[in-house]
Amino acid sequence: MAPENRAKTLLFSPLAHPLCRNSFAIFAPLFQAEAMTQPLALVLYEKLLPGSQVVNRLQDLNYRVQAIPNADKLVECAEQAKPMLVLADLESTQNNVCAALARLKQNPATKHLPIIAFSPEGAAELQAAARTVGVTLVVAETAILSHLPQFLDQALQVE
Repeated sequence: MAPENRAKTLLFSPLAHPLCRNSFAIFAPLFQAEAMTQPLALVLYEKLLPGSQVVNRLQDLNYRVQAIPNADKLVECAEQAKPMLVLADLESTQNNVCAALARLKQNPATKHLPIIAFSPEGAAELQAAARTVGVTLVVAETAILSHLPQFLDQALQVE
């Protein structure tokens, strides 16, 4: 390479300047801090709709989201991830969601977590069972997406 071309390459190369070389090291803590300031929500769901829509809506509201497909792993994941809240679809063919939520409320490390549970409108038994185990808020799945910010505010209020 000709010396004049080499100088231009070095001049315009981001790695040529010593400050640019360390820019990732400089800005990495900022990116990590931003990820840490986003609250984490665990979402337990089996059905793709509305489960994936809830995940997307939470991400739109600047939440980090961890989807939990198996109710048996809920308490373990909550202990490790330390989320701000849990959202759970009560209707499941493979899991006993209410039993998993009860274990979450009985565990000393996770009993403080607010839980928003949602189910189809006709599932009065599931909704009653969820209230019995200590779920913070039980809502219809038809309303979960359109009113999610209000439900989050209500569930996160300190009593």
